[in-house]
Amino acid sequence: MVITEIYKSIQGESTFAGQPCVFVRTTGCNLRCGWCDSSFSFYGGQEMDPETVMSRIRSLGCRLVEITGGEPLLHNDIPVLVRRLLDENYGVLVETSGSLDIRALDPRAILIMDIKCPGSGMSEAVRWDNLEALKPTDQVKFVIRDRADYDWARETVEHRRLAGRHTVLFAPVFGEMEPKRLAEWILQDGLSVRFQLQIHKYIWHPETRGV
Repeated sequence: MVITEIYKSIQGESTFAGQPCVFVRTTGCNLRCGWCDSSFSFYGGQEMDPETVMSRIRSLGCRLVEITGGEPLLHNDIPVLVRRLLDENYGVLVETSGSLDIRALDPRAILIMDIKCPGSGMSEAVRWDNLEALKPTDQVKFVIRDRADYDWARETVEHRRLAGRHTVLFAPVFGEMEPKRLAEWILQDGLSVRFQLQIHKYIWHPETRGV
């Protein structure tokens, strides 16, 4: 697999927000979202085998690991790495765009699957059959750019009955959508979703790497 970076920080998103976490960021992505904040991971990186990655993770002394990207599922060794981490009793989160088949991942891992709203320019890439493979412990994320994205996300949650099956996360695009506005829409509509911010971007400068 090709790795852009491995580092320890505070988990900034999902129901695990606020917890210390080791991040393994893979290189490469099959999508090009208009608001992407990790385009630096599209190219470059270092080839590593699962044992090398495991060794780096162990050295950081944290029991929660998130595998992210880019798109982790582009790499054939990711299911192997996930399984090895779980076998060593790490908590494992895998963040994926939802555009690739998730079924190869060990069911003990927690998936955070992004459903791309139209504002990303990538909503046509959503692999909807992945929803049937999600477990109750998995989480579904919508990153929302504007009112059109919000309406689309709300209709998707309702039509596919996601709120009764998974934790559903609604997040504003950092720097483009005012958080207060999104929170007000959620409250007005009485949605059973979890509002979230990328708290690492409030702790450190938004462009800071390795945090």
